[in-house]
Amino acid sequence: MIIPHLKIAWRNLVKERQFTLLNLAGLSTGLVCALLIYLWVNDELHVDKVNEKDSQLYQVMANHSNDDGIKTIDNTPGVLAEALASEMPEVEHAVSVVPASWFSNKGVISHGAIHLKAAGQFVGEDYFEVFTCPIIQGEKKTLFSDKQTIGISEDLAVKLFHTTHDIIGKTIKWDEGEMSGSYAIGAVFRSNPVNATNQFDLIFSFEQFVAKRPGMKVWGNSDPSTFLILKKGTEIGKFNNKIRNYLKSKDKTLTAQLFSVKYSDKYLHGQYENGVEAGGRITYVRLFSAIGIFILIIACINFMNLSTAKASGRIKEVGIKKVVGALRSSLVFQYLGESLLMSFLSLGIAVLLLFLLLPQFNVITGKQIVLHFDGTLITVILGITILAGLVAGSYPALYLSGFTPATVLKGKLKTSAGEVWVRQGLVVFQFAVSVIFIVSVLVVYKQIDYIQTKNLGYNRDNIIHFEIPLEMDSVKLKTAETFLSEVRDIPGVKNASSYYHNLTGSHGAISDFDWPGKAAGTNIEFSNLEVGYNFIETLGMKLKEGRSFSQNPAAYKEIVFNEAAIKSMGLKDPVGKTVKFWGQERQIVGVVENFNFESLYETVKPCFFQAYPIMPNVMIKITAGTEKQTIAQVQKIFQQYNPGLVFDYQFLDENYKALYASELRIGILSHYFAGLAILISCLGLFGLAAFTAQRRQKEIGIRKVVGATVANVTMMLSLDFLKLVLIAMLIAFPFIGWAMNRWLHAFAYRADIGIGVFVVATISVAFLTLLTVGYQAVKAALMDPIKSLKSE
Repeated sequence: MIIPHLKIAWRNLVKERQFTLLNLAGLSTGLVCALLIYLWVNDELHVDKVNEKDSQLYQVMANHSNDDGIKTIDNTPGVLAEALASEMPEVEHAVSVVPASWFSNKGVISHGAIHLKAAGQFVGEDYFEVFTCPIIQGEKKTLFSDKQTIGISEDLAVKLFHTTHDIIGKTIKWDEGEMSGSYAIGAVFRSNPVNATNQFDLIFSFEQFVAKRPGMKVWGNSDPSTFLILKKGTEIGKFNNKIRNYLKSKDKTLTAQLFSVKYSDKYLHGQYENGVEAGGRITYVRLFSAIGIFILIIACINFMNLSTAKASGRIKEVGIKKVVGALRSSLVFQYLGESLLMSFLSLGIAVLLLFLLLPQFNVITGKQIVLHFDGTLITVILGITILAGLVAGSYPALYLSGFTPATVLKGKLKTSAGEVWVRQGLVVFQFAVSVIFIVSVLVVYKQIDYIQTKNLGYNRDNIIHFEIPLEMDSVKLKTAETFLSEVRDIPGVKNASSYYHNLTGSHGAISDFDWPGKAAGTNIEFSNLEVGYNFIETLGMKLKEGRSFSQNPAAYKEIVFNEAAIKSMGLKDPVGKTVKFWGQERQIVGVVENFNFESLYETVKPCFFQAYPIMPNVMIKITAGTEKQTIAQVQKIFQQYNPGLVFDYQFLDENYKALYASELRIGILSHYFAGLAILISCLGLFGLAAFTAQRRQKEIGIRKVVGATVANVTMMLSLDFLKLVLIAMLIAFPFIGWAMNRWLHAFAYRADIGIGVFVVATISVAFLTLLTVGYQAVKAALMDPIKSLKSE
């Protein structure tokens, strides 16, 4: 029974080659888009779900209230983990972690003549009870036996020693600012999988970090992250109520409120607004899931429209089959079989395209997706294919099988208004989705362009930065200062400075500030920027009042605020006034104009500068046009002072772009998927225009006989489709205008959409429609009237 149906289906597909090619192109494109999006979404949903105790693993977050609202951060006091583990019965294990991302750059690990960049993190003793990190050589407990013992990843061990065996006890040198020193290898661990956000090569004892930075013992500090394993059955709501004011119970001056979130959920739900979770990457997961579904629907609509449009060629076949006893169910089965055959043929092409496109797709998305045809993937692929075949073939099957034999064989069949409305409605839907895609791409492009060109309050052009080994030793500090002085003397170097942490991320915050006239109960968080001499000058920041730092020991007693800080404090004529924090008094010597030192998702926050002679990250402003020779000279001096170390520099504007890597990737993906959606829609429109012209060929012949020109006929046929596109725009514009405004609302600084994007979308879609329909219209208009008016 099935084989004869398949044979008939195959013959029909071969007979109608244009119809078959158009549908194969549309369906295969739709399927490959859906499969690529599925792979991306599936990968996103599994990020950080790599720990055995995932369901119990939580991270402690802190809500800091100030006069500007509530800011949510994932940094907590260094003593919090130990305190929660001992005082909260719900906590099974707790650990403090200073992740590798806390440091502005990777450090350098050295063994003999080998020097490699590596990322290190500092962890507490319960780390291996909280996170899944298999030890393949050595023992967990030896890592914490003393502060100079470390764990090294399997991958790094192979690069450094060409093996993972017999390396326990070997000594390596680590260069990472104040954490530099010689360490003994106590264990080799398996590297984190690629879908883990926290990637690191080395594990150090948290006690070593505390030894270098004693401030970790103070409750007012907030550098590390705190992770918990909660006992099974713990009600997270009740637990969060217990820890909400925990910090205040330890230090009455602390007002931050704690809460915990599931660690593996944080990747997708990591955005907070005024202390409340407000989405994150989950928005993009939902967006692209919708895009995949709509692209597949558009491809199915093509099949529906083309099948029903050419139904006139098969109505006699239906009539004869019904006369000889064919049931409607049998005909439905036959036509659904044809659509399923088309769908599986399209699947073959889609899988081939998937193999070809996946490497480039990984480059665009920054993923490392590998095709593993396991049961889940095969089920999804078959499910999508069968669903597409059934959806695409459902309406044509019901439409064709519904004809009555008498009406068909008498030739009295007429196209009903309902059928026309359905077909036109499907075209409107296709182009409404295409218009939504076009406007979305234009808005994303405008916002990304705005971000890249916005004046941040400092000049990031032609600035390179790199890390130097820096230990809290007077001789080594002096050597580092001498190095920086020599760099400033290089021709092509306009200026040079240094800084701590990084310029485009978190800088730590301080709220323990006193200033003249401070009102009781005032609580303001100030970002703390620790910088070297000439920092303000090197970045070209503008001083609103006063001056920059002295370049001598007097700088230790000076402080510079930004405008937002002065406004928050309510200070008038601030220069010369004295403020106090950490028990130290500092004199305000200057006020810089506001500048964006965080992502443009954030407004400019109050901040202050502390100046020191040298910091671990060097920043150099280079004269435009001299980059190559100047960097070569900097590298030469760097290697003179740091023999054997890798000179690894980056341009500051590249770091700034990296802040918006997700948005850039989303923009690129949207661009490609919008193009494919439009292509699929145009393929369907092309086929539909061809069949419309064929159906109206006698009408066209008569019009030409009575004097209609080629232009008249072309315009007549084109206008019918342009009307549908206009309706699609009227439906799409209000929705996409609202949706993109919501997306832009996440940015503190955003581009103005304006009417321009809608005008561009209108012109683009109208042009594509005329181009697609115009070919068939002109072809029909040029046909000889004698041929078109011939009797069948």
